[in-house]
Amino acid sequence: MLTAELLARIQFAFTVSFHIIFPAFSIGLASYLAMLNALWLRTRDETYLTLFNHWKKIFAVAFGMGVVSGIVMSYQFGTNWAVFSDRAGPVVGPLMAYEVLTAFFLEAGFLGIMLFGRRRVGDGLHMFATAMVALGTLISATWILSVNSWMHTPAGFSIGENGQFLPEDWWAIIFNPSFPYRLVHMVLAAYLTTALVVAGVAGWHLLRDRTNPATRRMFSMATGMILVVAPIQILAGDMHGLNTLEHQPAKVMAMEGHFESHPDGAPLILFGLPDQEAQTVRWAVEIPYLSSLILKHSFTAPLDGLDTIPREDQPPVAIVFWSFRVMVTLGMLMAGLGLWSLWARYKGRLYDWPALHRAAVAMGPAGFVAVLAGWITTEVGRQPFTVYGHLRTSESLSPLEAPAVATSLVAFIVVYFFVFGAGTFYLLRMMSLPPGTERMGLRDGPIRTAGITPGLAEDPRERSD
Repeated sequence: MLTAELLARIQFAFTVSFHIIFPAFSIGLASYLAMLNALWLRTRDETYLTLFNHWKKIFAVAFGMGVVSGIVMSYQFGTNWAVFSDRAGPVVGPLMAYEVLTAFFLEAGFLGIMLFGRRRVGDGLHMFATAMVALGTLISATWILSVNSWMHTPAGFSIGENGQFLPEDWWAIIFNPSFPYRLVHMVLAAYLTTALVVAGVAGWHLLRDRTNPATRRMFSMATGMILVVAPIQILAGDMHGLNTLEHQPAKVMAMEGHFESHPDGAPLILFGLPDQEAQTVRWAVEIPYLSSLILKHSFTAPLDGLDTIPREDQPPVAIVFWSFRVMVTLGMLMAGLGLWSLWARYKGRLYDWPALHRAAVAMGPAGFVAVLAGWITTEVGRQPFTVYGHLRTSESLSPLEAPAVATSLVAFIVVYFFVFGAGTFYLLRMMSLPPGTERMGLRDGPIRTAGITPGLAEDPRERSD
């Protein structure tokens, strides 16, 4: 039965899933633009400038869609989750405000200069503005991940007489136990997501024209990034998992599918069908002792199962179990794509291997899927709590009836379908044009052709080609 709580959770999951793909893309793309601009200033190689002009337009659209989709989420804290906002507001509110004051203002203040200001402020200040936009995206991620991590591993607070979480130690709140691991894992995911999109777009154009120097440079930089970052991400993910085992063991039990405790070493369940009602994984394909080796670094280390957790405190196992496997599988495929590109580079076939280019195109959206799968693993694995161990999800809901939440959910789906569907179509349209294509819109501000203010002469540096 679709209760108000379940509908509110579906609504928040829908909006946050839509929102997270844009920050994940814009964080990596902002750093990519800063790198391209720096390389252009250092080498004066026109290829870097062409790529900067190509991707800055895509960044502008993705950044705008990320901001709009994020604002919608903040309203839901007041509409559907008012009790959570009241109870956790003294901790969560200031952290969200810091994000706006330090990150969003930084991004918004320098974004216009980055997009339109090269001729007006000079190369040095333009480079500074581009770097500030990239820094702003990272600061934004820092605050948001701090808030989210605190909800998973709350620290530095006391409970007031009215049940509110009252801050006692802001350092402990901000740098809560899971924050460093979660921040590193998310930022690396953003860089990988962007690299995969850039590689996919470059692969698409290489299949049509292998001679475009901008496309070749784009493919080389992106695959090089995947080669370096993917293995680091796997290592960071492993460390994040060990931290989760220490602070949220029920989530790891669900990820591993361990309903039963294993006192003499736990197997790694590769695949199977979790049955939470029966507290078992049906048709499980297992590797003996491997789970204990990965999580405890010993073949025979004991590992607790969900049988040590009360039924009412267990997360939905099937969702966490499968979303975790989707994320890990895609991570391995990303590392494989990086190694394949290294082999192609060694053989001198990086720009002359259609199968590699098709693989890059196929893997282009993989970063988004992996981010969503990882986010689902993290957030569903926290259930049934909003603030882990202290505030249950059922206690965080506003006093709403199911029809009211269902109505707003349908409205969100319809609006998102048209507004963000059009935005996504426009993004794909821009990506389908090769670097250097003139007709992509978003020129260097309005070019006046009449009136008392003379029009600005067009600078070749601002042309897409």
